[in-house]
Amino acid sequence: MTALAHRGGSAVPASPPTPPAARSGRYRLLPYLLLLPGAAWLLIFFGVPLVQLAAASLYDPSGSLSTGYAMTWAFGNYPDVVQAYWPQFLRSFGYAGLALVLALLLGYPLAYAIAQKAGRWKNLLLVCVVAPMFTSFLVRTLAWKTILSDNGALVGLLRDVHLLAPDGRLLATPFAVVLGLTYNFLPFLVLPLYASLERLDHRLLEAATDLYASPAQAFRRVTLPLSMPGLVAGTLLFFIPASGDYINAELLGTPNEYMIGNVIDSAFLVRLDYPQGAALSFLLMAAILAVVFGYLRRAGTEEVL
Repeated sequence: MTALAHRGGSAVPASPPTPPAARSGRYRLLPYLLLLPGAAWLLIFFGVPLVQLAAASLYDPSGSLSTGYAMTWAFGNYPDVVQAYWPQFLRSFGYAGLALVLALLLGYPLAYAIAQKAGRWKNLLLVCVVAPMFTSFLVRTLAWKTILSDNGALVGLLRDVHLLAPDGRLLATPFAVVLGLTYNFLPFLVLPLYASLERLDHRLLEAATDLYASPAQAFRRVTLPLSMPGLVAGTLLFFIPASGDYINAELLGTPNEYMIGNVIDSAFLVRLDYPQGAALSFLLMAAILAVVFGYLRRAGTEEVL
């Protein structure tokens, strides 16, 4: 017998219920439909430019912007740029690594103090960490150029206390570039660390104390392992942009301190050598990915999650 439903005083046939299999299939498709906008965004604004950049890296290096570039599948562009600019590659990762070590020495105690000791000042200190990012990256770096200038108060003080030679300088040195990298990218390290340390269960530290652990042992056995997710994420967020940066070397250094980002900038915007710039960009991405995957394999991807 056909099922009937009463509507407005008259009996009409009721719609048949949706089969459970159809409902479950529809629900299975829903997550993929929600991913479509993000996937389309990545495809249009990341995938397509990446393919174009890969094609540009294989253009005939003898071409020019005025005469045009021919696709000759010139894979020799890659060994050529490595041979020409390997010092800048090493310098980029060296400076980024030194800046990361300095940022860890400064950022870990800062994040721990904000998360565990700041009390009612916690929000104010977090604002102080984030506030410099409200200012342009370029303006912040130019401010350091003033601070480190030869006639500045800092250089004068260091000369007076004989920590710097009378003719010594801070600006236009590797120290200035590393200091600029540390300052500009420090919040990217501090904030993930703070997020991990803020969730730290104090009862675990109390248990370590009850078991006669010294403060150093409690830190090594309890605090540090529990903060590893923030530490791994923060070091990656710091190291990746720092190794590709070119503003700090441009403003705080000299050509002797130029990083690979400066070479890429010059290739695209000054010399208009698109094949070389594209090949350098791909090599930089490949090198950063190799470092990241090696680091994650050693640290464990679950630490990031």
